[in-house]
Amino acid sequence: MKWLSPITIAAAVAVAAAGLRVLAPDLRGFGEGARIPPGGYYHFPDYVFDVADLVDALVPAGSPLVVVGHSMGGTVATLFSGSFPSKVSHLVIAEGAGPPDGEHAQAPERMTRWIEETRSVRARGERTMASREEALRRLVVNHPRVPVEVLRTRLDALARDLPDGRVVWRADPLHATRSPQTFFAGSYKEFARRVTCPVLFVSGGNLGWHPPDEDDRIAAFASLERAELPDAGHMMHWTRPDELAGLLVRFTTPAG
Repeated sequence: MKWLSPITIAAAVAVAAAGLRVLAPDLRGFGEGARIPPGGYYHFPDYVFDVADLVDALVPAGSPLVVVGHSMGGTVATLFSGSFPSKVSHLVIAEGAGPPDGEHAQAPERMTRWIEETRSVRARGERTMASREEALRRLVVNHPRVPVEVLRTRLDALARDLPDGRVVWRADPLHATRSPQTFFAGSYKEFARRVTCPVLFVSGGNLGWHPPDEDDRIAAFASLERAELPDAGHMMHWTRPDELAGLLVRFTTPAG
């Protein structure tokens, strides 16, 4: 059985120990993932295409495949699983039911904002930080509930050192812009309805991130199991990695 996930190394190690082969790719524009050329952009369909290519290249036809995604990765996992339901044996979503539902009236404003933000990023280039400690301080501000010692262990995966001693994030600056494509919950639900495998949806509790219509969205899955890690928050793979890994092992392996 293969377990395809961009979620976290800590959980991946635990799942690998349970006897599964783990593939943990960097999505395009993140980590060591490929950057798009000038004039391009990052859209959900691009990520789904990348996952499709990875599966075709690395997973033999007919092999059981567990797809796991957190946050944006959960949305990508759902879109892939709904596009190729026969290829996925289990789907695990950790708070990845998609962004807030959009409205058609938002489309012109989003397009304008996207062009302006993208031009700003092009003109500015990568934002640098003076040191790794500055990068760590920014992580602490953005993730106040995650222990600082945990965030420190994530630095190598999230930032890289420049020759002059400064530090930059391991992500394309374009990810700081808002996509011109409006997200529609109705489309998400149509993909979810096409998923035929068992689905586990993991919540980080009241401190997590939940669109107002989350229950309605995930109810579209035909075979749904729900789990909650109370007070874990959205970054549950950092705050409660052992418990999350336990849920994954139990759900995806017969001996779990």
